[in-house]
Amino acid sequence: MTSSKPKGGLGKGLGALFGNAGVAPQNTENARDKVQEIEVAKIRPNRYQPREEFDEAALSELTESVHRYGVLQPVLLRKLPEGDYELIAGERRLRAAKGAGLEKIPALLKEFGDAEVSEIALIENLQREDLSVVEEAKAYQRLTKEFGLTQEELSSRLGRSRSHIANTMRLLKLPGKIQELLMSGVLTAGQARPLLALEDGEVQLKAADYIQEQELSARQCEELVRRLNESPAEPGKEPEIEDALPEADIFIREAAERLQNLLGTQVQIKTGRKKSKVEIEFYSEEDLERILGLIGQQREASNQERIEKLRQFSQTGKFTV
Repeated sequence: MTSSKPKGGLGKGLGALFGNAGVAPQNTENARDKVQEIEVAKIRPNRYQPREEFDEAALSELTESVHRYGVLQPVLLRKLPEGDYELIAGERRLRAAKGAGLEKIPALLKEFGDAEVSEIALIENLQREDLSVVEEAKAYQRLTKEFGLTQEELSSRLGRSRSHIANTMRLLKLPGKIQELLMSGVLTAGQARPLLALEDGEVQLKAADYIQEQELSARQCEELVRRLNESPAEPGKEPEIEDALPEADIFIREAAERLQNLLGTQVQIKTGRKKSKVEIEFYSEEDLERILGLIGQQREASNQERIEKLRQFSQTGKFTV
């Protein structure tokens, strides 16, 4: 038996709000809501669309599919007083139809208020799990501020726990730069959430930079923030990230400094949960040859030292250290 539970842990889907309007009826003559052909030029975008960025590659694929087969699932619209229509759900399909040059698109018309339109747009995106955590947080914020919905009401309507909604909205308290890192996927919510425990915005930014450079896990981020809070800076001085690093991180930093001194260029050692890597900067082919030459010299010197120690052992039976 297959499960009909919506993606993303949502207890209620679009169908719970407007029946089966999100699915094209198999027999439009007997269907309660008849699919109509609406001119694309008369459809306005959804002013409550929570998604700010669209995957261009995926949209291009959908446009090609619409060009070949048409729009197989109707979009959802509401009629505006001035005679045009406003999109409620199906923005990707509408964009693809425009890209494919279609003049009309199949649509279902519904009567919804602004709050319901905003809620439906959020649910549609959450069910596809393609909203960034910041876009999701802004959508929750809009529903609470503009339409007066409480977090309890959102939890009941959207099928998300109240704690999830509250924790997601708290991410909007982070500096804009960190929110951009979340939007782009450079940082995850698990990595960014511990930063809320830091009061200073500049320290949050420095910690965020370190987290992405070292690819810290969520638990490592929590430990970093805990150490920062346990080691307050002197009055008038910002706490240094290095002062809060555990011994293992200090060893990595010292190893990077040794390599920088040896090679005469910037070196970063990035540790991960499964693998780590060393990044060596170079600025031209000549610079790369210089670095390779230094590495070769160190390898040759190391081999000579090993040979000398073996020679001493053959003569005396003892290794010198």
